[in-house]
Amino acid sequence: MSSPLSPASAKPWLVAKFGGTSVSTRPRWETIARIAAEHHARGRNVLIVVSALSGITDLLKKIAEARGDTARCRQAQAAIIERHSALLRDLELPSRGEIDQWLSHLDRLIADPRCAASALDWQADVFSLGELMSSTLGAQFLRERGLATDWLDAREHLRAQPLANQNEWNRYLSAVVPAAPEPAFAQALAARGEVFITQGFIARNAEGETVLLGRGGSDTSAGYFGAMLHAEVVEIWTDVPGMFSANPRIVPEARLLARLDYEEAQEIATTGAKVLHPRSLGPLRRAGVPLVIKDTNRAHLAGTEIRAAAADTAPCVKAISARKGITLVSMETIGMWQQVGFLADVFAQFKRRGLSVDLISSAETNVTVSLDPTENLVDSDVLAALAADLAKICRVKVIAPCAAITLVGRGMRSLLHRLSGVLAEFGALDVHLISQSSNNLNLTFVIDETLVDELIPRLHALLIRADALRVEDGAVFGPSWQQLAGTAVAPSRIAWWQRERDALLHLAREGTPRYVYSLATVREHARALRALAAVDRWHYSLKANPHPAILRALHEEGFAFECVSMAEVEAVRAALPALAVENILFTPNFAPREEYAAALNAGVRTTLDALHPLLHWGELFAGRAIHLRVDLGVGRGHHDKVKTGGATSKFGVSLDQID
Repeated sequence: MSSPLSPASAKPWLVAKFGGTSVSTRPRWETIARIAAEHHARGRNVLIVVSALSGITDLLKKIAEARGDTARCRQAQAAIIERHSALLRDLELPSRGEIDQWLSHLDRLIADPRCAASALDWQADVFSLGELMSSTLGAQFLRERGLATDWLDAREHLRAQPLANQNEWNRYLSAVVPAAPEPAFAQALAARGEVFITQGFIARNAEGETVLLGRGGSDTSAGYFGAMLHAEVVEIWTDVPGMFSANPRIVPEARLLARLDYEEAQEIATTGAKVLHPRSLGPLRRAGVPLVIKDTNRAHLAGTEIRAAAADTAPCVKAISARKGITLVSMETIGMWQQVGFLADVFAQFKRRGLSVDLISSAETNVTVSLDPTENLVDSDVLAALAADLAKICRVKVIAPCAAITLVGRGMRSLLHRLSGVLAEFGALDVHLISQSSNNLNLTFVIDETLVDELIPRLHALLIRADALRVEDGAVFGPSWQQLAGTAVAPSRIAWWQRERDALLHLAREGTPRYVYSLATVREHARALRALAAVDRWHYSLKANPHPAILRALHEEGFAFECVSMAEVEAVRAALPALAVENILFTPNFAPREEYAAALNAGVRTTLDALHPLLHWGELFAGRAIHLRVDLGVGRGHHDKVKTGGATSKFGVSLDQID
């Protein structure tokens, strides 16, 4: 019979991960101490997972790649010692004995004979020192701040198991831990203490050797520990407020994603968002543990919450992301058509070279696949060897560097009708591959890498305009990056009603409701349009706003007018008695005969957009000059109901009816 849980073990666990920039200065460690203390005060056991100090992994990489070049190793070693010594002084820690043990271990590794060959097990030992040193300093500092903190060696608890198709590089430098809830581990840890600090990125294999968890391994470690402890929540503390609808550094208008489900977050992370590693989500999803991404500098912000999907989630694009450095391998042969086992032979070559295939596109005589550098050791030697293997069974073409642009969201196939504007943007580009995921969560386009940064902002704006990325949904989308960062907005982008705030408030005090228009803004926009030399004549649509002052202002700016009813024709003529009739365009739709007759008698330019008036009232138009509106078979618009062309449109004479 099991014994009752102690009060400590009955407390919920919280796992908080802090990245490299979050552990590199004293102010950041002060923040970590405050966050951990607040969670502990709320009755939680706390496990802190830390990365190496920013820049340290790069210095360790120089040692790992030096291949016995002692001078290069010692130069990087000196920089590592100085970085940690400087932080030790900044943290005002009384002793450096604990950190010196790891620095001494680094010295022994540099002298190790395995250094000359850059052996993979040796590399894993070298890289692990970054997290071992940062967590050691962190434990000392937290204790000095009065928070009883135990140092935990992550390698004693995270045990990697090799996958069936893993090569040696993956087993040592991108290992996988089969993490699942372990009540005995949670209870044993709670019996030792209530606040712990441990390392991200590292684990042990079955032989007891140190292995790494790949790029973004600290996120992955937090996910593993969160699942094993069946934590109340896992917090990923970083230098941005969460995930966004696009990369905010190239799309300032990108919106914070307030809530995502596990699958959507994993797709966004997998397809380019660097704020979270996708491996961290799998164990949390299986254990049902929510994850929150938070900003270390602005802890008060809610961030991005990731948990199970709501049952009634409506189809919507949540994000547009991009991955650079993609390599495409195109394989072509007539012999693959209906040939049993051809694909097995092809993919066996990728397995032989330890390469994981990401996207796949196939035709009768061609298969094209992509290789993602974040999951593969893709270099010129590996690609050359692969191409030589494949050349024995097909013609091979390597296309690089490419970028994959991905739209992520639930129910992607049901959104295709909204994406005409987005698809049109790709029409003028050389698209190498298109892939729509079988889980209906993404749509991916692979193009040349040089095009991606310029294209993403346009596509983000088009998705909003098409109502595919529904930023007005407050349950999903938060503020823009621009708003959160407090970025100054150019004066030309400040709305007129913001500039005229005081005057508007004064008018409001005199009585509401009230409509207020800015004629200066009307003129400004009219002049911007008139500056486009490609357009011969501009018409203002009266149905937008028939206010006489607006009509007079636009007339002075050289605009003609478009009317959809005789009432609008009369309104513009009343506002502008001297307006020439040729500056009025009458474009009715399903209008009665009387309106056509009145317009023709008034001499205004008249448009026909259907056969009915000609077939039934032909004598009315005899000898008259008319304009014919033609439906070219395609249409655009943010919604099906407002598209003005195509099979479902009510506007225009179709091409097959012109004769």
